[in-house]
Parts: sequence; C-alpha cells; structure tokens
Amino acid sequence: MDISEALSIIPRSLISLITLFIATKILGKKQVSELSLFDYVIGISIGNFTAEMILVLDTQLINGVVAILTFGIMGYLFSYISTKSIVFRRFVFGSPTIIIEDGKINYTSLKRLKIDINDFLEQTRVAGYFNINEISYAIMEANGKISFLLKDEYNLPTKKDLNLNTSKTELPATIIIDGKIMKENIKETNKNYSWFLKELKRQGYTKYDNILLAIYSNNSLTIYEKNQSSKDKNILE
Repeated sequence: MDISEALSIIPRSLISLITLFIATKILGKKQVSELSLFDYVIGISIGNFTAEMILVLDTQLINGVVAILTFGIMGYLFSYISTKSIVFRRFVFGSPTIIIEDGKINYTSLKRLKIDINDFLEQTRVAGYFNINEISYAIMEANGKISFLLKDEYNLPTKKDLNLNTSKTELPATIIIDGKIMKENIKETNKNYSWFLKELKRQGYTKYDNILLAIYSNNSLTIYEKNQSSKDKNILE
C-alpha cells in the first residue's frame, strides 16, 4: 500500500465513523449496554461492515453505508415490534429461564441453556454467592446474565441473626406487561383472576392500555403506567 492509498483511508474512516454513529443512535442506548443475542448479531455485523468500508479500498463506500444503515434500521424495527408483541419479543430476543426455583435446581433448564453445573456454580461465585443453599431463585435473563434472589433468612441483615421468624421466599409475579394480562402468571400466585380484576378496578383501572407493568408481591399489586415521564437529568455529565 502506497502513501496515497493510506491517505485515502482517512476520509473512508471518517465516513464510516459518522455512519456508525448514526446507526447507533437509531438503535438506541440498549445497543451499548447489555446485549441480547439478536443485538449481539446486529452489532457484530455492523462492525464487519465498518471494517470492510475502511480497509477494503476496492469496494464502493456507498455499499458499506447502505449495509450499516439497513442493519441499524432493521434493529430499530425489531426492537419497536418487540414492544408491541410479547410473542415476537420472546422469539427474537428470548425470555428469562428459571435455573433455581424455591431452592431447587432445575436440571432441565440447565440442559436447555447448555450450561453444566460447574459453569453455573462458577457464575454464582462470581456474583458473590459461595453457598448455593442460600439461593432461593436464580434466573438467566435474555441477555445471558443470571439474577439471584436469596432465601429469606439470608437477606441482610439476616432474620436468622436477629432471631426473627422467617417465611417462604416468593418470586414476584408479573401480572401485566404492556397492557396485556398474563393469565399464566396469575396461576403461580395465591390469588385468582377475579381478585386481580377487582384490585385493578379498586386502584382506578378499568382499561389496561396505559399500564406498562403490574407486579404482584407480598399480597399487593404495584402498577407502573406508560405515561410516567421525567426530565433528563445530566448531573453525571
């Protein structure tokens, strides 16, 4: 490569950087935080296109720009559709998988996730839990991270240390997501469908389109509305 070819990389790099920045803005902040499998594929593909735009000098620059913007727009459309359809969201981005339920390891989940017990124990230690007997629930999220909920007697400060009575740890149940009632989740609670309808009505909700999330925990239903907004706070900038 001569000097003229080396210098030609500079404008191509600048155009690639601007295109990549635009694509990232289209995708949103999720692309630069925790990635789902689909987000990871989109990110890797865009990275390959960007590298080819910069280094492969015999390719037309416009082809790389179109490819990056196409993948960016597709990523945005998939994310948008996933907010409208739970079925689509679960298919494309995946859904959480329970590995430990009420203190018992679900071996079927481990096999489905292709995780052996040693890998799982390693991840529990990395998360700071060296005694698996202290864990009530372990859930692998769609992004591959594992969330843990300790048994009631091991929460800090521990009731065991304070000689207080302990109760069975229950996993909070998601009752409404994006305005849709999750009837299957209701079956996992100690309440029936009618109770939730009455509770929603008591809290002033006869329609559920404006409910972003409703969670049942500790015998109460907490509701988060879609129209809750707040001003951007830039105090960390």
